[in-house]
Amino acid sequence: MRTAYDVILRPIITEQSMEHGDIGKYVFEVARDANKPEIKNAVETIFDVDVEKVTTLNMQGKKKRTGRYPEGSRKAWKKAVVRLTSDSKTIEFFEGMV
Repeated sequence: MRTAYDVILRPIITEQSMEHGDIGKYVFEVARDANKPEIKNAVETIFDVDVEKVTTLNMQGKKKRTGRYPEGSRKAWKKAVVRLTSDSKTIEFFEGMV
C-alpha cells in the first residue's frame, strides 16, 4: 500500500506555478504511475484541503549532450496541477514564496 508521500514527490516552484496560487492552483511532481484519484486523496491527506480538479501531464525527458560524449537524457516525470475548491483553505507551503 502506497502512502500519500509516495504519490506526491515534490512541489514545483517556478514563477508560472506561483502565479497560479492566487486562483487556487498548485503544481506537484507525482509518481509516474499515480492516477487522478490517488493524487487527489494524497493532496487532501497531506495538506488538509478540498480538491476540486486534478490535471496531469507526462513530461518527456530531454536529450542532453555533455561535451563530445554520446547524448544521454534526463528522466521523464509526471506533473499534476491541482485546483482547490473556492471555500477551501490555501496550502501554507506556498505562502510567502512570491
